[in-house]
Amino acid sequence: MQTAISRDFLKTRDGMVAEEILRNCVHCGFCNATCPTYQLTGDELDGPRGRIYLVKQMLEGRSTAAATQQHLDRCLTCRACETTCPSGVEYHSLLDIGRELIEQRVPRPATERLQRWLLRKGLTRRLLFTPSLRLGQALRPLLPASIRRHVPEQRKRLPQARLKAHARRMLLLDGCVQPALAPTINDATRLVLDALGISTVIAGNAGCCGAVSFHLGATGEARNFMRRNIDAWWPAVEAGAEAIAVTASGCAPMVKDYGKALADDPDYADRAARISELARDISEIIADESLENALARTADDQIIAFHSPCTLQHGQRITGIVERLLQQAGYRLQPVADSHLCCGSAGTYSILQPELSTRLRDNKLAALQAGEPSLIATANIGCLMHMGGHARVPVRHWIELLEPLLTEAS
Repeated sequence: MQTAISRDFLKTRDGMVAEEILRNCVHCGFCNATCPTYQLTGDELDGPRGRIYLVKQMLEGRSTAAATQQHLDRCLTCRACETTCPSGVEYHSLLDIGRELIEQRVPRPATERLQRWLLRKGLTRRLLFTPSLRLGQALRPLLPASIRRHVPEQRKRLPQARLKAHARRMLLLDGCVQPALAPTINDATRLVLDALGISTVIAGNAGCCGAVSFHLGATGEARNFMRRNIDAWWPAVEAGAEAIAVTASGCAPMVKDYGKALADDPDYADRAARISELARDISEIIADESLENALARTADDQIIAFHSPCTLQHGQRITGIVERLLQQAGYRLQPVADSHLCCGSAGTYSILQPELSTRLRDNKLAALQAGEPSLIATANIGCLMHMGGHARVPVRHWIELLEPLLTEAS
């Protein structure tokens, strides 16, 4: 694709990245065939090819309107387009550049600005989010059903007393909302890794990975979250931590991109690159261990369905690993139609784009529940919460399904 990006912008890192991405695009349109929003709206500008043209026009200095902003907002950043693209176009990087620029050029209405600010501040800070959630959970019995289904019941923590000290150690990302919404996910992870001879360290000063702010166009704020995490993790890294285990697949692509996001920061570039090297989805870690030797029993062919989050299969290009681990543990997986499509959660998307998000969720649940599974497993807290209040069967993180089978052997 030929471009006419302004010379001044081409001198910047973002300008050089955008130029390379745009030149790689050959307009084939394969991306639209796998784009969830294009399939729903049928609008070319709600597909990756159309959005690429919109960002290109913006970078070339043409007028930018609220309509462009709306089309960029409707993107889930699911990255299914990248999986199917024959030219290797890094669409998400171009979209992030476009979103940051349009936030500067097109003022949002006051209500939208407030909503996005509240999401950035409320979701990413545990001292605000956790008390608010606990209040909602206390009032849950009094809430109307339409609201109650969005407030998950408080989960009982899994006992950690039997954890042992092992020579092998890994950092464990705690994150921002997951410790309050589903603390049992990381509880189960610590127990599973303990059964495999690995101790876990949770750095107290670490927090949000930065993805919420980054995808809402607040990239400066996102980079500050990254720097805080790097500072919190670095002592453990220097002490020999093998990896940074991430149980929320929505966080893993962000942490794996720290090196790229902070490449121009002389104080953090080298450490950020090292953090990216160490970051691994929990499925990657367990796949390298002897899971079968640690199993105390199996699930006896319990029928389940697995929803592979976009951030797992497209963002990290991890496919088949979780399914294989669950099968090794004795679960029988039902086939799922259109398994490449997004469930509609996509971080804050379910709040900011509720109509499209609801349609995607309903389509996904219909596909997942078609085979009458006993439960739905997934790999991301966002997907779990988005589907959990509307599914006919329980929705759990897949690591929670391994824990009861492993701990007897620990």
